[in-house]
Order: sequence, then C-alpha cells, then structure tokens
Amino acid sequence: MSKSLTLVIPTYNESSNIIPLVERIEAALRGHDYEILFVDDDSRDGTADVINNLKNTHPVRVIVRRDEKGLASAVVRGFSEARNEVLVVMDADLQHPPDIIPRLLGAIEDGADISIASRYVPGGGCADWSGVRKLISRVAIFMARLVLPPARKVKDPMSGFFALKRSVLEHKNLQPIGYKILLEVLVLGSYRKVVEVPFQFQLRQQGDSKLNINQEYEYMRHLFRLSRRSGEIARFIKFCLVGGSGVLVNFGLLWLLTERAGLHYAVSAVFAIETSIITNYLLNNFVTFKDRRMPGVKTFIGNMAKFNLVSLGGLVINLAILTFLTEIAGLFYMISNLFGIAGATLWNFFVNNWWTWKDSKN
Repeated sequence: MSKSLTLVIPTYNESSNIIPLVERIEAALRGHDYEILFVDDDSRDGTADVINNLKNTHPVRVIVRRDEKGLASAVVRGFSEARNEVLVVMDADLQHPPDIIPRLLGAIEDGADISIASRYVPGGGCADWSGVRKLISRVAIFMARLVLPPARKVKDPMSGFFALKRSVLEHKNLQPIGYKILLEVLVLGSYRKVVEVPFQFQLRQQGDSKLNINQEYEYMRHLFRLSRRSGEIARFIKFCLVGGSGVLVNFGLLWLLTERAGLHYAVSAVFAIETSIITNYLLNNFVTFKDRRMPGVKTFIGNMAKFNLVSLGGLVINLAILTFLTEIAGLFYMISNLFGIAGATLWNFFVNNWWTWKDSKN
C-alpha cells in the first residue's frame, strides 16, 4: 500500500476488545503506514484508558467525546481528525475481521474510490445470524435502496466496514443520525467507482450489542433526512403535482369528448386516460426526472412504454384497494378511493424512480 491510512473506530464500552483488536490490526497491516484513531463516546468501562496505555507501543490515538453520542457522528469526527489520505471505518467489537483490511486497501489501490466489506456478495455472509435478524437486515437494505437511488450502487449499503479516499468527503457536510454512516457517504460523497469485497460478519466476542429499538428509529430518521437532503422528497412532491395535473387533463378531456364531441363516455375515457398518462410522462421526463433524462428517440419511446405499464399497475392497485376497503372493510367508497389513489401514487413513484428513470450512474 503506497498511501498512508487512518483507521477510524468508534467505541463505547469496548475495553475488553481493544487489545485483541489492535493486535489483529497490527498483524494484518504489518509493513503498512497507518494510525488507529479511536473516537470514544465517554465510555464508563475505561476504554479510553486502555487505548492510552497502548500509545507507547502502537500507533493509536483516542478522542473522547463528552457532549455528543452516536456511532455515525463519531465516525464523522474521526474523518475530520484523521491525518492520512485513505480512511478505513470499522467497529471495535471484532465483528469486522481485521484481516479483510488489506483487501479493502487493495481495491482502493486498483482505482476504487470506496471499497466495502460486503455480507451480500458471493463469499460474504453473517455467521450464525437468526432468521429474524437476517430479515431485519434485508428489509433495512430494501428500504434504503427504495428511497435513496445511490444505495442501489451496492449490495450492502448498510455495511459499517469500508475504506475510502479522503477526496470522497471533500467539501461534504455529513450530518448522519444513528449508526449507518456508509449511507451518508454513498448519498452525499463524490466518487466514481465502488467495489465490494466479501467478508463474513462475525459474532460479537466481548461486550454487549448496541442494536436496539432506538437504533431502528434513528435509522428511519436518517433515511428521511437523507431523502430530503438528496432531493428525493422534493422529487416525490413534483411527481404528485404532475399526477394532479393528469387528473385535470383526464376529467377535462373526458368531458370534452363526451359532451362536445358526442363520443360514448367509455370511449372518451380510454382517450382521456391515455392522454393523461402521456402528459404525465412528458412532465415527469422534463421536470421531475430531468436530471436522469437520457437522449435518443428510442429511449424516449421505451421509457414512455415503461411509464404506461407502471401506470397500468397503479390502476390495478387503486381498484384493488378501493374494492377491498369498500366491500370487505365497509368504508365509504370515496374514502376507500383516497387510499387507493395513495397506494397507486406510491407504486407509480417508486417503480418509475427505480425502473423507468433509472439513474444511469446506479
């Protein structure tokens, strides 16, 4: 490794893991120029003292934060205090095996801006995880990829074990909540190439897990904040406004063709629906998703066909919700229809976001 590196490791009550972690890092990085920067959230078990006792024999530093808490914000503090060009983020609990670090660094040397230790590429996995925990992890990843297009670049956007060039973060104002700092980097960072390296997530050997209900709540807040900061919430609002204009086009043309042109209302409805779909597509193409609009007539027509298919799916969802809530749940049909419209709108936005106007960079 030609470049020096800083390992940023957040800690809270990890005193029993510090010495074995430092020893394993030393074995993995023998011959490399590195420092280990621990960012401790004022642990009560003497974690900082253990680290300070290693200063004379190992390249370690510790920053103790007394007025701020949280894994992700601790990592950001570490980024700001790191002295080297390449940064590695990992946990202190030995669930991230240090022998993977050289492979992460090798990917950076080969041209990657970010390299991620991934549980979800061939060769990766989670040692002895329960079915429930695997399900929670998969759902969290799905949610991230659903609302944050940059998270679709990788199989494991939730990993807490990764390396990156300092330039990825240059002039970036990271404001993470909770413990998923990689999501913040993927959404707001400046980079071209991301590589995933398989690893087996290990069971915690010492201490207690930090995963709890509050962390899941913080994750949801983090997704919302990133959606807002990345412009995805503004995109959704634009999509809804365009949908509202489509309703006006639909009703207006239905009335004109039926009342003025003398067509049967069913025939008028077909023309009105398709016209509203086309106008919605045009507005979304040139307004809502203008940053992803691709040149070429073939692409334009292909995306219009996709938009039509997605809209058909939305119509089915609307009718299904309307029928279920009216016939089974006993709601007034107008109220049921509002829920149907909401369900169809979410379907239309997320599927078009993911498929019709797929970000060419993702």
